[in-house]
Parts: sequence; structure tokens; C-alpha cells
Amino acid sequence: MSVLAKNRRARFDYKLLDKYEAGIVLSGQEVKSVKTGHISLKGSFVTLKKNEPYLTNANIPPYEHAGEIKNYDPTRSRKLLLKKSEIKSLIGKKQSRGLTLVPIQVYTKKRLIKLQFAVAQGKKQYDKREDIKKRESQRKIKRSLKNY
Repeated sequence: MSVLAKNRRARFDYKLLDKYEAGIVLSGQEVKSVKTGHISLKGSFVTLKKNEPYLTNANIPPYEHAGEIKNYDPTRSRKLLLKKSEIKSLIGKKQSRGLTLVPIQVYTKKRLIKLQFAVAQGKKQYDKREDIKKRESQRKIKRSLKNY
């Protein structure tokens, strides 16, 4: 399993509750582009349209060695492949107040490209400050223990 892209802001801006793994429907030149690491999850999110999950606003530029492709949109919505039971549970959780679906990372599993996303709850500004304080205190403790 090699990680191709991570959404670093997801852990900082959201409290991750449940994680899911889904396949992504891509065209051939998009697969080559993603496997070379040309994908950005910045500002992307997962939506439910007609009870089907879609990855929205993820940027996959065209493969540089492919020919010119007419009407190619690098930020188009891409369908996610999940089991029906997982989709039903997502619909139930999405209807809960204040929950959203946030992509975490894109990686390869054998020869397939997978997306890991989470049901998340947005953090308030004071929650983010507490996380920063905890991280800084852990760093100080590690530094002091390292010197002994």
C-alpha cells in the first residue's frame, strides 16, 4: 500500500468519527496521472447524489504523456464504489446534524486505487487551539526525555 495523496487539513479541521474505504471510478489517463502522484485532495469533499457517493472537487490534472483531451475537467465529480450497506449507513450518519464526509487519503491497494474518507464533525477554533497546545507539550516532554 503506497500513499499517493493526503489531506493534511482534515485532521486539523475535523474530528474524525468513522473511516471508510472506497474505490474510485477513473478514466485510463486519470489512473496514470494519479499513480504518478498528480492528485490534490485540497478542498475536496464527498457528496451523496441520488444515494450514490461522489468525490467532488478533487483535482486530477491530465496525464502529461497522453494526447490532448477535449473538454477534460480536472475537478469533475468522480463516483465512489461502496457496498449498499455502507451507503445506507452513510446516509443515516449524513442526516445527523453537523456531520460531513471528508476525504483523508488516496492510496494503491494491490493494483487498485482506493480513497479513505471519514464521517467527521467540524472543530471549533478553541478545539484547534487545544490540539496545538497538546502537541507542543508532547514535543517539550520528548525533548526533555531525550536529553536524559
